[in-house]
Amino acid sequence: MKSYRNSTSRFDGWSLDGREPSVIQALLPWGDWLYRHYFRVTTDGWHHLPSSGKLLIVGSHNGGMIAPDTLMFMVDWFHRFGSERLVYGLMHPNVWMVPGYSKLTVQLGAIRAHPHTATAALRRGAAVLVYPGGAEDLWRPHHDRHRIHFAGRKGFIKLALREGVPIVPAISMGAHETLIILANLYPQLRQLHEWGMPWLLGIDPIVFPIYLGLPWGLAVGPLPNIPLPMQIHTRICAPIVFERSGRAAASDRAYVDACYDRVGMQMQQELDRLVQGLDGLASAGNGVESLAPVPRQAR
Repeated sequence: MKSYRNSTSRFDGWSLDGREPSVIQALLPWGDWLYRHYFRVTTDGWHHLPSSGKLLIVGSHNGGMIAPDTLMFMVDWFHRFGSERLVYGLMHPNVWMVPGYSKLTVQLGAIRAHPHTATAALRRGAAVLVYPGGAEDLWRPHHDRHRIHFAGRKGFIKLALREGVPIVPAISMGAHETLIILANLYPQLRQLHEWGMPWLLGIDPIVFPIYLGLPWGLAVGPLPNIPLPMQIHTRICAPIVFERSGRAAASDRAYVDACYDRVGMQMQQELDRLVQGLDGLASAGNGVESLAPVPRQAR
């Protein structure tokens, strides 16, 4: 397996040197407009993030391929910490099958979702953003829009234990209303593939949704869409610190399973509170934070 150590290009997803603060700064005004006027974002919990140092941010993302809540989270991040603070987002390798798009994501801080790249980023003192549920999370059906879905992936737990870093959960509400996902036909499609039908372009799509959204109306497959202008609320939750850490802890399957269940349960409880408005945010606005001014070094 190729690792970050023998990367042949800054933009191949294996290198940590592809992010470009100047590109981030150039695109931030567009993100600001979407944040303030299109998605009308509200947010809270940013006091849980330290101003420096390594950490693992574990999120549940929504809204199909565009993932507007992830984009709005990053707008907030760059406003609060500037474009110079190292933050990397782990992305599926299929992204690098689209060269122009993958280069832009790398310039914004994307790296391949792999233990080598994630470990290297943490050891550089960076914050690492991971969405364990991947495409299955992004394209989960509308009736599951308020469910945390990690798709059974536990690599992020092993990473946090091995590197001894806290997990900071990030959740959101509203982004999965920017399209309506009716169903996922991937199991049926995979059965056809096993019977001999080739994947389109030789790429396993991982998911195969049917959804209602712009500009298609009714769309079949994981096609990009134009998100509807629904309000989004993002929340940073209290850090989760595990009692054990190190390689022995990361190799203990029972302990990994327990930590996985703990993170999923705590994130689900926070999401339930956010959706139900039990903390009064929905009615009173208490604790809701506005978009911070851009730090001087990011202007």
